Amino acid sequence: MTPKGKLIAIGGNEDKGKEPEGGHHTKVFHNNFIEEGILKRVVNEIGGTGRRIAVITSASSIPEEVGANYIEAFGRLGVQDIDVLDIRDRKDVRPDMIKRLSRADGVMMSGGNQLRLTTIFGGTAFLELMKRRYHEEEGFVIAGTSAGAMCMSSTMIYQGHSASGLIKGGVKMTTGAGLIQDVIIDSHFVERGRFSRLTQAVAGNPNSIGIGLGEDTGVVITGGEHLETIGSGQVMIFDGHDITYSDLADVEEGEPFSVEGMKVHIISKGHCYSVKQKVFTAVKVPVRG
Repeated sequence: MTPKGKLIAIGGNEDKGKEPEGGHHTKVFHNNFIEEGILKRVVNEIGGTGRRIAVITSASSIPEEVGANYIEAFGRLGVQDIDVLDIRDRKDVRPDMIKRLSRADGVMMSGGNQLRLTTIFGGTAFLELMKRRYHEEEGFVIAGTSAGAMCMSSTMIYQGHSASGLIKGGVKMTTGAGLIQDVIIDSHFVERGRFSRLTQAVAGNPNSIGIGLGEDTGVVITGGEHLETIGSGQVMIFDGHDITYSDLADVEEGEPFSVEGMKVHIISKGHCYSVKQKVFTAVKVPVRG
């Protein structure tokens, strides 16, 4: 069934209208935050400033601080009804949290550790409600940044350094939240040099399209498969469907592997890609008001 809702997967470090978090990044954002920023697009897709946004900070090790950041950021955009769901463990996934989710018009999942998201929410009525609303309700939006984006796919990277990405076994994967099928999402992609780990992930799962999200960059996913790039950076698409040779299955753990025929596309703001048709659209979509 084609989902009626939308996903917005963000590569991390999205512009919140102030200095980057923690002072770890020196990147200068090129977007005007209020007019063009990713969070503004999230608000627009949810239906405007009068809607309720549920913020899920479960992936973060500093959930209170992150929740306050999103209250401030969405508040700058004029959103008044922001509900931060303080869920830090499976025992916190109580009926009242499910009821609060049912009243939200959209969801924003913060960054942190994507394995925390799947271990907390996997198999719960909370996640099932998110999936059901995403599939059945037009206008329902699930946005996620960094870990919140990576957990969206059915197959999820949870560990792996860029330096070991082209060594067999250097990338660890598990089952994600399953909001979107046949893709593998990676974040902070350009800035942290994660080309190699998404290469291995797709080489081992060639039926899946790899989506590498740069920082302050994301994709709006419509119909469960149509990607539109938003933000100030680039998205890289890894397509392994036409791989003609790979010895990943044959080499020993810890050894380098070879792949022939991996396709790579680079998509900047306004350009699109179809996961099902495997088609890159070189014509920018019209800028939305």
